[in-house]
Amino acid sequence: MEICPYLEETFKIIGRSWNGLILNYLSRCPEQSAHFSDMKKDLKTITPRSLSLKLSELMEWELVEKNIVSKAPLSIVYHLTDKGAALAEALVPMEEWAQKYIELESENQTDNVSNS
Repeated sequence: MEICPYLEETFKIIGRSWNGLILNYLSRCPEQSAHFSDMKKDLKTITPRSLSLKLSELMEWELVEKNIVSKAPLSIVYHLTDKGAALAEALVPMEEWAQKYIELESENQTDNVSNS
C-alpha cells in the first residue's frame, strides 16, 4: 500500500517547527493578519530570526503574504492567503482531537496541586 503523496507533502509543511502554529495563530487574528512584533510577543518562545525564516517559508508555499502598510514608520503585516486559510481550517479537527486526547504538562501540574 502506498502513502498518499498529497498528505505527505502537507506534512512537509505543517510538520516543520512553528509552521502549523503560525498558521493557527494568524487564523485567529482579526482579518487573519498580524504584525511581526505581535506574533513575536504572542508566540513567546520563538526567536525573531526563526519567526522571520518561518514566515519566509510560508510565503514560498503561498500560504502567507507580506504587506507593507505604511512607509513612515514602516509597518509590515503578514496575513493568510486563501490557500493558507484553507490549510489552517483543515487543522481545526486536529486541534479538537488534541484537546480531547492530549494531556498538557500544565494540566498535570494543576491536577497534582488539586489532588494534594
